[in-house]
Amino acid sequence: MLILASLTGLAALAWLYLTTGHGGYWLTGQRLPDHGLPDQHMSRVSGAPSRWPSVSAVVPARDEAAMLPVTLPTLLGQDYPGEFEVILVDDGSSDGTAGTAERLGAGGARKLRVIAGSPPPVGWAGKVWAMAQGAEQAGQADYLLFTDADIAYRPGTLTALVSAAEGDDRELVSQMALLRATSAWERVVVPAFVYFFAQLYPFRRVNRPGGRTAAAAGGCMLTRRQALEASGGLAGIRGARIDDVALARQIKRYRPGGRGWLGLTTDVTSERPYPGLASLWHMVARSAYTQLRYSPLALAGTVAGLGSIYLAPPALVFWGLLKSRPALALAGAGAWSAMAASYLPTARYYRVPLATAGALPFTASVYLAMTLSSAWRHHGGRAVAWKGRPLS
Repeated sequence: MLILASLTGLAALAWLYLTTGHGGYWLTGQRLPDHGLPDQHMSRVSGAPSRWPSVSAVVPARDEAAMLPVTLPTLLGQDYPGEFEVILVDDGSSDGTAGTAERLGAGGARKLRVIAGSPPPVGWAGKVWAMAQGAEQAGQADYLLFTDADIAYRPGTLTALVSAAEGDDRELVSQMALLRATSAWERVVVPAFVYFFAQLYPFRRVNRPGGRTAAAAGGCMLTRRQALEASGGLAGIRGARIDDVALARQIKRYRPGGRGWLGLTTDVTSERPYPGLASLWHMVARSAYTQLRYSPLALAGTVAGLGSIYLAPPALVFWGLLKSRPALALAGAGAWSAMAASYLPTARYYRVPLATAGALPFTASVYLAMTLSSAWRHHGGRAVAWKGRPLS
């Protein structure tokens, strides 16, 4: 009985804190500020009058020949009023990625450079090394836009990103791409991925000037080049498997009161499909244990945390009903209701059935299994691979 009472109290306190004191992580209102900078804007980066800052987009691409026809034209078609080029780094592809990119860029209004990436040196993560090669080719561009090959952009998105960075003096502006949520399993897993990410890194705290929380979404990261270099460059995160969060932390640390921004958007979308549970499982498992820094202690804490916060409330409801303990069932139902209510904004944002909010304990158990699977693979010596490259 003491254990049940403790679980009841812990679950209630946890959801009271999460819904009222954890940076409003469950809300979806953090959207890109609109500063509406005029064409005569003076760049803070270069000091040159009457021009917009120059931008180089860097796209690391490994075996993306099928995806590029959907996404690359949207990047090349950005109507940005300043100097803009796209640098695609062919990261050891075997499917003709480079040729596909060159055909898509031929005769376009925007400059596209396709470079052949070299194998990563010892100690470098493959994607970070590809990003570094692209950044080196960008030369003295005022801003670097790091973006993935599966990301599509609506017209005007780059202009809005630069306006927000310049108008609010931000070294890093990142938008979390709207992920696909079409198949049945995508509708269950994908919105929860964003929800859990925001719980780890509440966007309001990320965006607070001088705050300690730092995070970014790797699909769309606009970075001021001078800030990137001053903070240590990509060499400073060369071994990072979760490069977006690592980069955000590095840039935010480099100056007191460093300013980054992260929010949601429907103008940047991921076109990569995850039609079945297996592909989603691999997507989560490849970085889950990395997020815990391969620590068994952190894994144990995660299991305990997910169990007490997400699994205990429904367990208390069913146990209370089974044992005719209405107080226990009501307490569990209260925590479960708070949990579901906190998920409703995310469900609405992704336009999935609101019933998925009530099923969040089930979704959390799936994520818990994915995390345990990631740890099992690591400690079993079976490195998780992504596009044929081991990640751990």
